[in-house]
Amino acid sequence: MKIQTYSSTIRRKEMDAVLTCMVEEKTGPGEMNLRLVELIQKTFEVSGAVALRSPALALKYALHALGFDDRIGVMISALAPDWQYSAVCDAGCDPIVLDVAPDELFPTSDTIKDGMVKGGRVLLLHETCGFMPDMLSILETGVSVIEDISQSAGAFLTLEDTEKKAGSFGVFTILGLEQDDLLTAGGGAVLFAAKDRNWSALKSILSGIPSTDRLPDINAALGFVQLKELTRNEEKRRELRELYTRSLLQSRHKLLTQKGEGQCAVYSFPVLLSSGLKDVSQYAQKKEIEIAPVFAQSVIAIRGGEDCEDENIRNCRNAASMALRCVNFPLYPRLGQKQVEKITKVLATMP
Repeated sequence: MKIQTYSSTIRRKEMDAVLTCMVEEKTGPGEMNLRLVELIQKTFEVSGAVALRSPALALKYALHALGFDDRIGVMISALAPDWQYSAVCDAGCDPIVLDVAPDELFPTSDTIKDGMVKGGRVLLLHETCGFMPDMLSILETGVSVIEDISQSAGAFLTLEDTEKKAGSFGVFTILGLEQDDLLTAGGGAVLFAAKDRNWSALKSILSGIPSTDRLPDINAALGFVQLKELTRNEEKRRELRELYTRSLLQSRHKLLTQKGEGQCAVYSFPVLLSSGLKDVSQYAQKKEIEIAPVFAQSVIAIRGGEDCEDENIRNCRNAASMALRCVNFPLYPRLGQKQVEKITKVLATMP
């Protein structure tokens, strides 16, 4: 049987929590939504949070809470998921797409400054594949940051001997709970603010939101257990990542790593290929391993190309190169020993 690239780690605990909501006919927004919010506040040590039905809704409320009256520019990475581009447009703002540094995952502070000259007032920062950028240099630009920690929950940077978690740097933070996010609720997102003054601004616009925007309990129950199991699952992922890393070092391909002092979240195992994707993909398929381009659903992959009308996207050559050369290998806690052995062998011997 082929080993699939992605798999939500759903065990008996998650199933029981969802089943309880169904049996008790408490599927809409209610108690479990509130319990998830409380756990988010405790886990990420933040002032306040709200659980919503989609990341796009979370972005809409975050932009509203920032208080900009006119149509503003929102900067996003060309490697960010394409839903961000659509959601920025739907919120009545102008997306400004930024290129990344060569063979890197994030725009530099200089690139962000250039985006600000073009009208960028907000940076929607997707912390790709569990990694974190140089947050200090980004914050020094003075831009308002909305963090997206859908893949980086649990990561941290060490600054002056203090660990600062992903989600503690932005004015607001979005934690996606979609199927392929680090934590899943089958859909939805949590929007939170680390500081009291930012939570006050957000809270002031939340009192009148419709119940149809809030995360249903049936989803919140799944997300609640997923968050409770985060540490356990992360430990298993980190063990697998160490095994994979040792194997990959025997090949000619490149391992993506966290820059600076800190620790990434182990969302997946992204590899920057030195050869063509086709050859590696065919080799993996022969060994019954499914690999997938990391950035198949990114802005550059969906909207790039010769026919692209957005000049900013057309000029994102570094991101285009990353999208063609970066692939994910299967890495999730439910992998068995034989499956892991098969994957590590392919990582060491692929062309």
